[in-house]
Amino acid sequence: MSTGVGLVLASSTPPELIGSTAKLAEDLGFAELWIPEDYWCLGSAACLVRALAATERIPVGVGVMSALVRHPAVAAMEIGCAERMFPGRTRLGIGVGVPPLMAQMGYRPPSQLAALRESVEILRTLLSGRECTTTGVFEADSIRLAHPPATPPPIYTGVLGPKMLRLSGEIADGTVVSAMASPAYLRWVREHVGGHRVPAFAMYCVDDDRDKARAAVRPLVARYLSHLSKSPLVTVNDFGAQVAQLCARGGADLIEREMPDEWLDELTVAGDPQTCAAGIKRLHEAGADSVVLMPVLAEDVEATLRTTAADVLPKLG
Repeated sequence: MSTGVGLVLASSTPPELIGSTAKLAEDLGFAELWIPEDYWCLGSAACLVRALAATERIPVGVGVMSALVRHPAVAAMEIGCAERMFPGRTRLGIGVGVPPLMAQMGYRPPSQLAALRESVEILRTLLSGRECTTTGVFEADSIRLAHPPATPPPIYTGVLGPKMLRLSGEIADGTVVSAMASPAYLRWVREHVGGHRVPAFAMYCVDDDRDKARAAVRPLVARYLSHLSKSPLVTVNDFGAQVAQLCARGGADLIEREMPDEWLDELTVAGDPQTCAAGIKRLHEAGADSVVLMPVLAEDVEATLRTTAADVLPKLG
């Protein structure tokens, strides 16, 4: 069954559960898996290989790895090895990284656009088996992979702003869209990236009690909104100005108390199974090729996956 619904193996997942969770997702009919690299949580290269080893058919992607933390030549070596071991199932998402976390490690690129462009160029060169020599944000001196894959895996980017999205549409095979993407934001993304593939991450909670599910996502949405109030992820929505006002008055705590449930309907997939299926359909209709669910209740992931397979996916037709 192809549902156009994937799963994020979230950063809260204990590493020892990556394999069993990936296998369960494949067995239950999810279309793809993505593993984020949120510092300082999961090492995406190790978890990628574990998820691939535990499964047989499902594609597994890194969504996303910072080009600054791993030189693109090192990233190409790791992804190339994974693709050689599990042909046709590896996806690489590459980005510049969250600025505060990059600053913790001393990475401050002179140009994020140049860093992204150069990283993708180096990755494509090396993963195709060619030698790379370049200077710029990154340097490479006669580097060639000893074990390039037979077929280079697709390269996605994880970006937000209009310039970076236009660049992604130019150089990448797809764009990974951050959690909390609304239908309005997805339509805006499509205007910038064109027709390449767009998997959209979505904060997710399903429960027969719709209000209980919404209550579970509310604190996380409030925190995201407080940090991203000036990002297009928020500002392209009709309520973007209201978010800015709440941030100015009191930040995440005030947002959590005062934001209407309608915002949760736009920014998450949360509620009873019928509500969740409707939310997934809205994201597909707005331009998502795949809606990649990110369960917010880490302790209930297995139950969430089973409920989703039994009560949500069948409603998608």
